[in-house]
Amino acid sequence: MSISCMHFSCQLLLLLSFHRHVNTNLSVSENSTFITEPPVETPEPKTPPLAPLTPTQTAQRSVVLTGENHTEKIEVVNPVILNLECVWPGNSKSLPNITGYWTKDGQTIETSYSNIPLENDRYRLIKEFTIMNEEDLGIYSYLFGPKAKVEFILAAPHLGEVRDKPIVSYVGDSVVMLCKMDEKKPQPISWNWYIQNGTNKVQIESDANAHKYKITNEGKKTKLLVYNLTESDSGVYYCGAVYGVATSMGHMQLRVITYYEPLKPFIGILAEVVVLVAVILLYEKTGSRKHGQSGTEENTDQTNNLSHRDNDVAEGHSSTRQRKV
Repeated sequence: MSISCMHFSCQLLLLLSFHRHVNTNLSVSENSTFITEPPVETPEPKTPPLAPLTPTQTAQRSVVLTGENHTEKIEVVNPVILNLECVWPGNSKSLPNITGYWTKDGQTIETSYSNIPLENDRYRLIKEFTIMNEEDLGIYSYLFGPKAKVEFILAAPHLGEVRDKPIVSYVGDSVVMLCKMDEKKPQPISWNWYIQNGTNKVQIESDANAHKYKITNEGKKTKLLVYNLTESDSGVYYCGAVYGVATSMGHMQLRVITYYEPLKPFIGILAEVVVLVAVILLYEKTGSRKHGQSGTEENTDQTNNLSHRDNDVAEGHSSTRQRKV
């Protein structure tokens, strides 16, 4: 009985040990499943926000017209919402109301007609213009009826010290062309160079033609270096200062000549001298021939006269002799 009990106890202990071993393995498996990090999701790339379609800067320019005409110049560098204000005190025949309108480059803006009342002894109008690109630049004029006019000239900053006279260089040499902006003007974003091709301007790509061109930009000035000149390089070159609203252009002319070109006037003068000397020599030679021929004729006449005289003398002597006989 005791032996049976002992055998049963051993089996029970083995069973409990096996059950505990199984639970321990399950516990480890569960723990390892729990601590495993969940898969990381790759976020989708965010689309950059679109640039605003309208400029964010706003500016205003006001003009008080004291006479009948006034011109105001405005340099525009970047896109801008520009408020143009016109004030006119009127004249001795000021009416309670007048009709005014805007023009752009001489063309009437049909939607700009307005009726302006006389307030505090003056007519006042303000209008908003959106200047986005080069097409929006130009001459904006406001006309207070048929009597008074205010002009606003909107343009990108102009280049300074553009060469008026042609640049002359020789075949095979190199030449440097320079453009620069006045120190008081804003610095451009970048510079471009162009060459005239018929009625079009072709941009010069220095990277693609490094053996022919080199462009150096230094803030408010730019240089174009042209290597190994040929006569086909002659023409009109343009430099462009690029701003946010437009490109300000300047131009210069390059003339490529051969080393014989400066000698042409001297060669022409030398040829004229040679021709003149030849004419003089020919004239003198012709004159000497005529003089020689006339001298020969005179000698012949003299010889003939002498011959006649000798004959006469001989005949006289002969007659005398015959008488003595």
